[in-house]
Amino acid sequence: MIPGFFRNSLLGIPSLCAGVLACAGSPETQFDDRDYSTGTYVVMLGTGTPNADPERSGPGVAVVVNGASYLVDAGPGIVRRAAAASQMGVDALAPSNLERLFITHLHSDHTVGLPDVIFTPWVLERSEPLELYGPIGSQRMVDHLLAAYQDDIRVRLEGLEPANERGYMVSVQEIEEGLVYEDDNVAITAYAVHHGDWESAFAFRFETADRIVVISGDATKSDAIVEACSGCDVLVHEVYSQVGFERREPEWQRYHADSHTSSVELADIASRARPTLLVLYHQLHWGESDEDLVAEIASLYDGEVVSARDLDIY
Repeated sequence: MIPGFFRNSLLGIPSLCAGVLACAGSPETQFDDRDYSTGTYVVMLGTGTPNADPERSGPGVAVVVNGASYLVDAGPGIVRRAAAASQMGVDALAPSNLERLFITHLHSDHTVGLPDVIFTPWVLERSEPLELYGPIGSQRMVDHLLAAYQDDIRVRLEGLEPANERGYMVSVQEIEEGLVYEDDNVAITAYAVHHGDWESAFAFRFETADRIVVISGDATKSDAIVEACSGCDVLVHEVYSQVGFERREPEWQRYHADSHTSSVELADIASRARPTLLVLYHQLHWGESDEDLVAEIASLYDGEVVSARDLDIY
Protein backbone atom coordinates (compact mmCIF):
# COMPACT_ATOMS: atom_id res chain seq x y z
CA MET A 1 0.00 0.00 0.00
CA ILE A 2 1.24 3.47 -0.84
CA PRO A 3 1.92 5.39 2.40
CA GLY A 4 -0.83 7.90 2.95
CA PHE A 5 -4.51 7.12 3.04
CA PHE A 6 -7.29 5.04 1.59
CA ARG A 7 -10.03 7.00 -0.09
CA ASN A 8 -13.36 5.28 -0.45
CA SER A 9 -16.52 6.73 -1.93
CA LEU A 10 -19.95 6.08 -3.36
CA LEU A 11 -19.08 8.71 -5.94
CA GLY A 12 -15.47 7.71 -6.61
CA ILE A 13 -13.72 4.46 -7.44
CA PRO A 14 -12.06 3.07 -4.29
CA SER A 15 -8.44 3.92 -4.74
CA LEU A 16 -5.19 4.81 -3.12
CA CYS A 17 -4.42 8.49 -3.41
CA ALA A 18 -1.17 10.17 -2.54
CA GLY A 19 0.67 13.38 -3.18
CA VAL A 20 -1.39 15.80 -5.25
CA LEU A 21 -3.79 13.29 -6.77
CA ALA A 22 -7.46 14.29 -6.77
CA CYS A 23 -9.77 11.30 -7.12
CA ALA A 24 -13.17 11.24 -8.78
CA GLY A 25 -15.19 8.48 -10.32
CA SER A 26 -18.56 6.97 -10.97
CA PRO A 27 -21.61 6.46 -8.71
CA GLU A 28 -21.62 2.69 -9.20
CA THR A 29 -18.76 2.21 -6.75
CA GLN A 30 -19.45 0.59 -3.38
CA PHE A 31 -17.73 1.07 -0.06
CA ASP A 32 -15.18 -1.56 0.94
CA ASP A 33 -15.92 -4.10 3.68
CA ARG A 34 -13.91 -2.52 6.49
CA ASP A 35 -15.25 -2.63 10.04
CA TYR A 36 -16.34 0.94 10.77
CA SER A 37 -17.29 0.03 14.34
CA THR A 38 -13.72 0.45 15.58
CA GLY A 39 -11.30 3.30 15.00
CA THR A 40 -11.81 6.82 13.69
CA TYR A 41 -13.16 7.74 10.24
CA VAL A 42 -14.06 11.00 8.53
CA VAL A 43 -17.15 10.74 6.31
CA MET A 44 -17.93 13.60 3.95
CA LEU A 45 -21.71 13.90 4.04
CA GLY A 46 -21.76 17.14 2.08
CA THR A 47 -18.98 19.09 0.36
CA GLY A 48 -21.10 21.82 -1.20
CA THR A 49 -21.60 25.55 -0.82
CA PRO A 50 -24.71 27.75 -1.14
CA ASN A 51 -24.56 26.96 -4.88
CA ALA A 52 -27.26 24.40 -5.78
CA ASP A 53 -24.90 21.74 -7.14
CA PRO A 54 -26.92 18.51 -7.57
CA GLU A 55 -23.76 16.42 -7.04
CA ARG A 56 -22.85 18.05 -3.71
CA SER A 57 -25.05 18.25 -0.64
CA GLY A 58 -24.60 21.17 1.71
CA PRO A 59 -21.73 21.24 4.21
CA GLY A 60 -21.73 18.31 6.58
CA VAL A 61 -18.98 16.07 7.96
CA ALA A 62 -19.28 13.06 10.24
CA VAL A 63 -16.48 11.89 12.49
CA VAL A 64 -17.22 8.27 13.34
CA VAL A 65 -15.40 6.87 16.37
CA ASN A 66 -15.81 3.30 17.58
CA GLY A 67 -19.26 3.07 16.06
CA ALA A 68 -20.54 6.43 17.34
CA SER A 69 -21.21 9.42 15.07
CA TYR A 70 -20.45 13.09 15.64
CA LEU A 71 -21.84 15.44 12.99
CA VAL A 72 -20.35 18.79 12.07
CA ASP A 73 -22.87 21.14 10.43
CA ALA A 74 -26.19 20.32 8.84
CA GLY A 75 -26.34 21.39 5.21
CA PRO A 76 -29.24 20.40 2.97
CA GLY A 77 -29.38 16.67 2.27
CA ILE A 78 -27.41 15.61 5.31
CA VAL A 79 -29.72 12.86 6.62
CA ARG A 80 -30.07 11.18 3.24
CA ARG A 81 -26.32 11.26 2.76
CA ALA A 82 -25.95 9.74 6.23
CA ALA A 83 -28.46 7.05 5.29
CA ALA A 84 -26.48 6.31 2.12
CA ALA A 85 -23.30 5.89 4.17
CA SER A 86 -25.18 3.61 6.56
CA GLN A 87 -26.43 1.40 3.75
CA MET A 88 -22.86 1.00 2.54
CA GLY A 89 -21.50 -0.14 5.91
CA VAL A 90 -21.19 2.83 8.27
CA ASP A 91 -23.85 1.77 10.76
CA ALA A 92 -23.14 4.75 13.03
CA LEU A 93 -24.76 6.97 10.39
CA ALA A 94 -28.14 5.22 10.30
CA PRO A 95 -30.63 8.08 10.84
CA SER A 96 -31.75 6.77 14.25
CA ASN A 97 -28.11 6.94 15.39
CA LEU A 98 -27.67 10.66 14.63
CA GLU A 99 -27.55 11.91 18.21
CA ARG A 100 -24.84 14.61 18.35
CA LEU A 101 -24.41 17.71 16.17
CA PHE A 102 -21.74 20.42 16.31
CA ILE A 103 -22.47 23.65 14.41
CA THR A 104 -19.57 25.81 13.21
CA HIS A 105 -21.73 28.89 12.53
CA LEU A 106 -25.32 29.71 11.66
CA HIS A 107 -25.14 30.46 7.94
CA SER A 108 -28.12 28.95 6.12
CA ASP A 109 -26.08 26.54 3.97
CA HIS A 110 -24.71 24.98 7.17
CA THR A 111 -28.07 24.80 8.98
CA VAL A 112 -30.88 24.32 6.42
CA GLY A 113 -30.60 20.60 7.22
CA LEU A 114 -31.09 21.17 10.94
CA PRO A 115 -34.85 20.40 10.94
CA ASP A 116 -33.96 17.26 8.99
CA VAL A 117 -31.55 16.18 11.75
CA ILE A 118 -34.14 17.04 14.41
CA PHE A 119 -37.20 15.37 12.93
CA THR A 120 -36.26 12.66 10.43
CA PRO A 121 -34.29 10.52 12.92
CA TRP A 122 -37.19 10.90 15.37
CA VAL A 123 -39.66 9.61 12.79
CA LEU A 124 -37.20 6.75 12.19
CA GLU A 125 -37.23 5.90 15.93
CA ARG A 126 -34.46 7.91 17.54
CA SER A 127 -35.73 7.88 21.12
CA GLU A 128 -33.47 10.41 22.85
CA PRO A 129 -33.14 14.18 22.30
CA LEU A 130 -30.58 15.44 19.81
CA GLU A 131 -27.55 16.99 21.48
CA LEU A 132 -26.58 20.22 19.69
CA TYR A 133 -23.44 22.26 20.38
CA GLY A 134 -23.21 25.56 18.54
CA PRO A 135 -22.61 29.29 18.67
CA ILE A 136 -24.78 31.89 20.33
CA GLY A 137 -28.10 31.94 18.49
CA SER A 138 -28.36 28.14 18.26
CA GLN A 139 -31.04 27.98 20.96
CA ARG A 140 -33.11 30.66 19.25
CA MET A 141 -32.89 28.82 15.93
CA VAL A 142 -33.98 25.55 17.52
CA ASP A 143 -36.85 27.23 19.37
CA HIS A 144 -38.15 28.71 16.11
CA LEU A 145 -37.87 25.37 14.31
CA LEU A 146 -39.76 23.51 17.02
CA ALA A 147 -42.45 26.18 16.90
CA ALA A 148 -42.64 25.98 13.10
CA TYR A 149 -43.19 22.21 13.26
CA GLN A 150 -45.52 22.18 16.26
CA ASP A 151 -48.43 20.84 14.19
CA ASP A 152 -46.29 18.00 12.86
CA ILE A 153 -45.19 17.16 16.40
CA ARG A 154 -48.78 17.25 17.68
CA VAL A 155 -50.13 15.01 14.91
CA ARG A 156 -47.37 12.43 15.34
CA LEU A 157 -47.73 12.33 19.13
CA GLU A 158 -51.53 12.46 19.33
CA GLY A 159 -52.49 10.57 16.17
CA LEU A 160 -52.31 6.92 15.24
CA GLU A 161 -48.62 6.96 14.30
CA PRO A 162 -46.42 5.18 16.85
CA ALA A 163 -44.06 7.91 18.06
CA ASN A 164 -41.89 8.30 21.12
CA GLU A 165 -42.12 11.47 23.18
CA ARG A 166 -38.45 12.51 23.32
CA GLY A 167 -36.78 11.90 19.97
CA TYR A 168 -37.75 15.27 18.48
CA MET A 169 -36.41 17.25 21.43
CA VAL A 170 -33.10 19.11 21.29
CA SER A 171 -30.66 19.76 24.11
CA VAL A 172 -28.74 22.88 23.09
CA GLN A 173 -25.45 24.03 24.51
CA GLU A 174 -24.21 27.37 23.20
CA ILE A 175 -20.44 27.18 23.16
CA GLU A 176 -17.35 29.34 23.42
CA GLU A 177 -13.71 28.53 22.68
CA GLY A 178 -12.25 25.56 24.51
CA LEU A 179 -13.26 22.01 25.29
CA VAL A 180 -16.94 21.65 24.38
CA TYR A 181 -17.52 17.89 24.54
CA GLU A 182 -15.84 14.77 25.92
CA ASP A 183 -16.83 11.13 26.23
CA ASP A 184 -15.04 7.78 26.17
CA ASN A 185 -14.40 8.10 22.42
CA VAL A 186 -13.39 11.69 21.80
CA ALA A 187 -12.50 15.11 23.14
CA ILE A 188 -13.79 17.98 20.98
CA THR A 189 -12.32 21.48 21.23
CA ALA A 190 -13.70 24.61 19.56
CA TYR A 191 -11.37 27.25 18.10
CA ALA A 192 -12.69 30.70 17.22
CA VAL A 193 -12.19 31.67 13.56
CA HIS A 194 -13.08 34.69 11.45
CA HIS A 195 -15.90 34.33 8.94
CA GLY A 196 -17.13 37.63 7.53
CA ASP A 197 -19.60 39.46 9.73
CA TRP A 198 -20.39 36.54 12.02
CA GLU A 199 -19.59 37.31 15.64
CA SER A 200 -19.22 33.64 16.44
CA ALA A 201 -17.72 30.96 14.17
CA PHE A 202 -15.68 27.91 15.11
CA ALA A 203 -13.35 25.23 13.85
CA PHE A 204 -13.41 21.90 15.71
CA ARG A 205 -10.58 19.59 16.76
CA PHE A 206 -11.46 15.93 17.40
CA GLU A 207 -8.93 13.99 19.44
CA THR A 208 -9.46 10.22 19.67
CA ALA A 209 -7.28 7.29 20.70
CA ASP A 210 -5.96 6.81 17.17
CA ARG A 211 -6.36 10.10 15.26
CA ILE A 212 -6.63 13.87 15.47
CA VAL A 213 -9.07 15.45 13.02
CA VAL A 214 -9.58 19.19 12.51
CA ILE A 215 -12.54 20.66 10.60
CA SER A 216 -12.33 24.33 9.66
CA GLY A 217 -15.95 25.22 9.02
CA ASP A 218 -16.08 28.48 7.05
CA ALA A 219 -13.07 30.62 7.87
CA THR A 220 -10.49 33.00 6.53
CA LYS A 221 -6.81 32.15 6.92
CA SER A 222 -6.37 31.42 10.61
CA ASP A 223 -3.46 30.78 12.94
CA ALA A 224 -5.99 29.07 15.22
CA ILE A 225 -6.39 26.27 12.68
CA VAL A 226 -2.62 25.87 12.43
CA GLU A 227 -2.55 25.54 16.21
CA ALA A 228 -5.49 23.15 16.29
CA CYS A 229 -3.92 20.86 13.70
CA SER A 230 -0.19 21.00 14.49
CA GLY A 231 0.64 17.70 12.82
CA CYS A 232 -2.92 16.33 12.93
CA ASP A 233 -3.89 13.25 10.95
CA VAL A 234 -6.63 14.89 8.87
CA LEU A 235 -7.30 18.58 8.25
CA VAL A 236 -10.64 19.17 6.53
CA HIS A 237 -10.58 22.74 5.24
CA GLU A 238 -12.76 24.97 3.09
CA VAL A 239 -11.16 26.63 0.07
CA TYR A 240 -11.71 28.77 -3.00
CA SER A 241 -9.75 28.79 -6.24
CA GLN A 242 -7.38 31.74 -6.44
CA VAL A 243 -7.48 31.51 -10.24
CA GLY A 244 -11.27 31.63 -10.26
CA PHE A 245 -11.29 34.39 -7.65
CA GLU A 246 -9.34 36.68 -9.94
CA ARG A 247 -12.24 36.54 -12.43
CA ARG A 248 -14.85 37.52 -9.83
CA GLU A 249 -16.48 40.94 -9.58
CA PRO A 250 -14.81 43.34 -7.08
CA GLU A 251 -17.73 43.24 -4.63
CA TRP A 252 -17.60 39.43 -4.51
CA GLN A 253 -13.82 39.51 -4.15
CA ARG A 254 -14.21 41.75 -1.10
CA TYR A 255 -16.77 39.40 0.41
CA HIS A 256 -14.88 36.17 -0.20
CA ALA A 257 -11.53 37.58 0.93
CA ASP A 258 -13.16 38.46 4.27
CA SER A 259 -15.04 35.18 4.64
CA HIS A 260 -13.12 32.28 3.09
CA THR A 261 -9.64 30.87 2.44
CA SER A 262 -7.94 30.92 -0.95
CA SER A 263 -5.92 28.03 -2.34
CA VAL A 264 -2.77 30.12 -1.86
CA GLU A 265 -3.63 30.86 1.76
CA LEU A 266 -4.52 27.24 2.45
CA ALA A 267 -1.19 26.09 1.09
CA ASP A 268 0.48 28.32 3.68
CA ILE A 269 -1.78 27.03 6.46
CA ALA A 270 -1.02 23.41 5.53
CA SER A 271 2.72 24.09 5.25
CA ARG A 272 2.72 25.29 8.84
CA ALA A 273 0.13 22.88 10.27
CA ARG A 274 1.61 19.79 8.52
CA PRO A 275 -1.41 17.47 8.49
CA THR A 276 -0.86 13.92 7.30
CA LEU A 277 -3.74 14.52 4.91
CA LEU A 278 -5.34 17.78 3.76
CA VAL A 279 -8.96 17.32 2.61
CA LEU A 280 -10.62 20.14 0.68
CA TYR A 281 -14.35 20.74 1.07
CA HIS A 282 -16.84 23.60 0.61
CA GLN A 283 -14.87 24.16 -2.60
CA LEU A 284 -15.59 27.31 -4.59
CA HIS A 285 -14.29 26.33 -8.02
CA TRP A 286 -15.55 29.26 -10.15
CA GLY A 287 -14.87 27.42 -13.39
CA GLU A 288 -11.85 25.46 -12.20
CA SER A 289 -11.91 21.68 -11.68
CA ASP A 290 -11.06 19.64 -8.57
CA GLU A 291 -7.76 18.78 -10.23
CA ASP A 292 -7.05 22.45 -10.91
CA LEU A 293 -7.82 23.35 -7.32
CA VAL A 294 -5.49 20.67 -5.97
CA ALA A 295 -2.78 21.78 -8.40
CA GLU A 296 -3.03 25.38 -7.14
CA ILE A 297 -2.27 24.14 -3.63
CA ALA A 298 0.32 21.58 -4.72
CA SER A 299 2.37 24.29 -6.41
CA LEU A 300 3.01 25.72 -2.94
CA TYR A 301 2.58 22.75 -0.60
CA ASP A 302 4.32 19.37 -0.73
CA GLY A 303 1.98 17.31 1.46
CA GLU A 304 -0.87 14.96 0.57
CA VAL A 305 -4.02 16.79 -0.51
CA VAL A 306 -7.30 15.64 -1.99
CA SER A 307 -10.44 17.46 -3.10
CA ALA A 308 -13.35 15.65 -1.45
CA ARG A 309 -16.66 14.60 -2.95
CA ASP A 310 -19.78 13.63 -1.07
CA LEU A 311 -19.53 10.25 0.69
CA ASP A 312 -15.75 10.04 0.56
CA ILE A 313 -14.32 8.39 3.67
CA TYR A 314 -10.88 9.04 5.13
